[in-house]
Amino acid sequence: MIWLINVLHLSIKELRCALRDRTMMGAILVSFTVAVYVVATGAKSDVSNVDIGIVDADRTGLSMRLRDALRPPMFKPPVEMSAEEAQVAMDEGRLMFVLYIPEHFEADVQGMRSPSVQVAVDATAMAQGGLGMAYVSEIILRETLDYLRVKNFDSMLPTRSVVHVMFNPNSTTSWFTSIMQVINNVTVLSVVLVGAAVIRERERGTIEHLLVMPVRPSEIAVAKIVANGFLILLAVGMSMLLIVQGILKVPVSGSLTLFLTGTGLYLFSLTALGILLATVASSMPQFGLLSVPVFVIMYLLSGSGTPSESMPVWLQNVMLLSPSTHYVRLAQGILYRAAGVDIVWPQMLAVAGIGGAFLVLALLRFRAMLARQG
Repeated sequence: MIWLINVLHLSIKELRCALRDRTMMGAILVSFTVAVYVVATGAKSDVSNVDIGIVDADRTGLSMRLRDALRPPMFKPPVEMSAEEAQVAMDEGRLMFVLYIPEHFEADVQGMRSPSVQVAVDATAMAQGGLGMAYVSEIILRETLDYLRVKNFDSMLPTRSVVHVMFNPNSTTSWFTSIMQVINNVTVLSVVLVGAAVIRERERGTIEHLLVMPVRPSEIAVAKIVANGFLILLAVGMSMLLIVQGILKVPVSGSLTLFLTGTGLYLFSLTALGILLATVASSMPQFGLLSVPVFVIMYLLSGSGTPSESMPVWLQNVMLLSPSTHYVRLAQGILYRAAGVDIVWPQMLAVAGIGGAFLVLALLRFRAMLARQG
């Protein structure tokens, strides 16, 4: 009971210190409001307003039909040009696609001579290049078949593919990027906030005040975890309600309470990691440099940006030691697929277990740091 009372009082002290840090509070506010909205509405991987040129050597009704089918919002109105002008535009990066329609294209189509249409793609933008190529190919095929007035053409094929898009039928980018941005903010700010709290105590000399008080190192460390984790958890809840669901209108299929519970476990793990990193670094600049590679690895390899299945198997196994990998799976399962505790409990258990390991290491390092400080 004495341990819990001390943790409570120290947590209140940590909350007061954090709330007085206007810069940090401003960073949390902007990160979970403006940043989430801007990233969700601005960062798109789908095809939108792409520049496309057309080299029409046929100039017939069918070629004009193909040109008119390339329309907004996916493509800007095609720019008709010569082959030489198109090559220069591609080299200068002014066009992402160029459609080359050969001579006698319509006549060859009507004569069933299987003419070829060339599409040049600037593949430096990989996502838009790949998706845009698929869209252009589909448009050419659809318009050619409609021009020939072929009905029920797919019934003549030996097989037919039927695609059902689940959880996000219209492939709305903001439904994915908004939630992943919240997760990324949790990863970065939870480590920075608790690590800065430890460094701040040491640089200001207030840690000596704690050393003369009848408190244990575990009480000091746990109080920092509780206080700073509570601030981030409150920011996550407000961001999900006001920004994600309120302004962006992202439908949340599962239980928001269960998601916040999983977030609390993730915060426990990351704040313990933040204390561990703060005990290794001797100053705030060192802590910042030490934290950057941790953020980058946890973000890029957690599955929030790219699927974990696309990574080498050995790297997938290594990343199972990171709490971010399990948290991303947990969050996606709850928010997108309405998963319950019976489905996500392995991820919750993994996050709690990794957090416990981080906490043990952090307490050992924290005690050693306080011993040296004393």
